[in-house]
Amino acid sequence: MKLITNPTQFDVIVTENMFGDILSDEASVLTGSLGMLPSASLAENGVGLYEPAHGSAPDIAGKGIANPIAMILSAAMMLRFSFDKNEEAQAIEDAVEQVLNQDYHTADLKSENGTLVNTVEMTQLIVDAIKQG
Repeated sequence: MKLITNPTQFDVIVTENMFGDILSDEASVLTGSLGMLPSASLAENGVGLYEPAHGSAPDIAGKGIANPIAMILSAAMMLRFSFDKNEEAQAIEDAVEQVLNQDYHTADLKSENGTLVNTVEMTQLIVDAIKQG
């Protein structure tokens, strides 16, 4: 309940997998979509499993409507937390923010005036922004 009613009181939530799954589903209302939530399961030695919080979404596979941002941001987390590549992680995060600020969105995000793009197009926009960065 506190996550939904006062999310700014949390920086990080550490929990076991089952509760993490529940909380990430609940937290999706804060970002507007599960497609925006990167995730990591980290060991103390720096090894981690990085994945989008939304899972594989087999019901939309091959339709071009999946939001790639959570996976892209999960890769940024991997660079930062497992490989100590903070500059590279920041470049990815900045590129995602830039593309979203230009009001591009996938089908899971609502935007009255924005540009609807498919999975491949969103990925390419972010790749291009990284290259320009």
